[in-house]
Amino acid sequence: MSNPDELLVAISAAVESERSNQMSLTVVVGGAVITGRLAPEAVWRERVAEVLKDSDRLGPFAGVFSRDQRGSRPGRDEAPTHLHFHLARILQGSLGIPETGGMYRVAIKDVSAWSVGDLSYSDR
Repeated sequence: MSNPDELLVAISAAVESERSNQMSLTVVVGGAVITGRLAPEAVWRERVAEVLKDSDRLGPFAGVFSRDQRGSRPGRDEAPTHLHFHLARILQGSLGIPETGGMYRVAIKDVSAWSVGDLSYSDR
C-alpha cells in the first residue's frame, strides 16, 4: 500500500499503547501470508536481542536491537510504521514456516491485505 491503511495503523498504535501481545493478525506482504501475534516494538526488540545474545556467531548483533533506537522509533504522537510479529509463521500451503513461530517486522505500507486473527488461532 502506498498509503498505509489507517485502521491497521490504529491497531498497531493500540498494541504499542497497551503493551499487549494478544492481538492476532494475518497480513499479505509481497505475496507472502504471515500470521501471528503483534507485539509492541520494545518487547519485540528485547526478545530478538535475547535470542541473538545466546548465539556464538550472532551475539554481537544483539546490541543493535537492545540499544535505545529513539531516532528510528516513532514518537508518542507519531503513527507506527511497522508491525512487530512474534510467534509468527509464513504460510506455505498447509505448512507454517517456522513451525514454532518466528519474529517478523513488516512495514505497514507494504501490507496489501490483512485480517484480524491468526489462521491457526483458536480460543478453545
